[in-house]
Amino acid sequence: MESNSYWSLSSDYMGLIMKKAAILAAGDSTRMLPLSAYYPKHLLPAGGRPLIFHTLLGLQKAGISEVLIVYGYHANKLKEAIDSKDWGKMSISYTFQKERRGTAHAAGYARDFAGGDPILLVYGDVMTDGGAISDLIVFHNKGSFDLTMSVYPVSSPSNFGIVKVENDMAIDLIEKPSPDLNVGNLANAGIYCVTDELWDAIDRTVVSKRGELEITDSIMMLIKRGRVGAFTIPTWWVDVGRPWDLLEVNRLILENQQRRIEGEVEEGAVIKGNVVVEAGAIIRSGAYIQGPVYIGEGSVVGPNCYIRPHTYLVRGVKVGNAVEVKNSIVMEESSIGHLSYVGDSIIGKKVNFGAGTITANLRHDNRSILVTVKGRRENTGRRKMGAVIGDNVKTGIGTLLSPGVVVYNDSRTGVGVIVDRDIPPHRLVLSVQQKRTVDLGVD
Repeated sequence: MESNSYWSLSSDYMGLIMKKAAILAAGDSTRMLPLSAYYPKHLLPAGGRPLIFHTLLGLQKAGISEVLIVYGYHANKLKEAIDSKDWGKMSISYTFQKERRGTAHAAGYARDFAGGDPILLVYGDVMTDGGAISDLIVFHNKGSFDLTMSVYPVSSPSNFGIVKVENDMAIDLIEKPSPDLNVGNLANAGIYCVTDELWDAIDRTVVSKRGELEITDSIMMLIKRGRVGAFTIPTWWVDVGRPWDLLEVNRLILENQQRRIEGEVEEGAVIKGNVVVEAGAIIRSGAYIQGPVYIGEGSVVGPNCYIRPHTYLVRGVKVGNAVEVKNSIVMEESSIGHLSYVGDSIIGKKVNFGAGTITANLRHDNRSILVTVKGRRENTGRRKMGAVIGDNVKTGIGTLLSPGVVVYNDSRTGVGVIVDRDIPPHRLVLSVQQKRTVDLGVD
């Protein structure tokens, strides 16, 4: 069998394209806290729209006409957001996953929807270029596989489930292999073409050591039969599991956007490169914007500020005088006060930065930034990483945030606070300052 070079031959197989897809989006999104405190991570924004909207557009581009979304955490908010958009001829239905018993259990909710047809099965928290989905379908159809996995080369295999591949066939699946094992670097990318063979395998899947029904155990049964294809994604792929992954997805999407100016740009403002300014946004005089940047509807930028590449101001965002924002996502109705700096950070909804709030994003020793996720310190692998700020946070003037700190939802800081530790939700942090009054005397 020839290699993935035939993914470019999609026009020869258009008649074979699948029409159904299921998105698994029921997870509790705990690793994305505090950003996911009030809504599922699938609605977090990147590159102009919520994550799951990018996936749905990719499915639409691939010719999918029926989509099932398996949802759970903040289900109503997910459905409301998706249903607020016109998806044309693509119909979207939902099923609620009451219990969360593992990925195989979640996938099983799509069995009746499939109705005996081959379907796409997509993890709701993986992101890739939309065209890769069409190419995966072509690869699957040409190979007539029982199931086709998508795979992607990664630099740290021990953090992923790794698929061992020979001649475009999956021959083994190793979960988070130790670095000394020579099993390759092709990560399971979480996008599958599946047939009825998967449902039969799920029926035979037993609870794992983690106490869950794992879809990888189901797939391993099919691998042993020798009919599982492995399609290498030819563009980009990100598993959005932690806040800094959102910044990476945002960067990748913005790198491919085209310039579009629909809002008001005052005389004296400078816009360089591929910048999107949506209708209803205002760019004040003296603002300097260096693309790729996305400025959402109703946002007001400036006067006299600097918006640097890979910044996404979602909607109704205000960036004040003498503010610099770089490689960051600032969500709906947040305000970055004058004389502030936001770098490599994620700012939630309805956040207010007092004047002179600074997010530090670089260690003096140039080591990678650590961030606490679910109580554990994790290495972001990033030399530059600022703050993660939850919804409704307010900072007092002169607040300084150390690299990698997390400020949870609904918390506040007082004047001149140095934040060098994470702040839990619903807290007010005040600085204690010793003062001494000196008599200057009288001339």
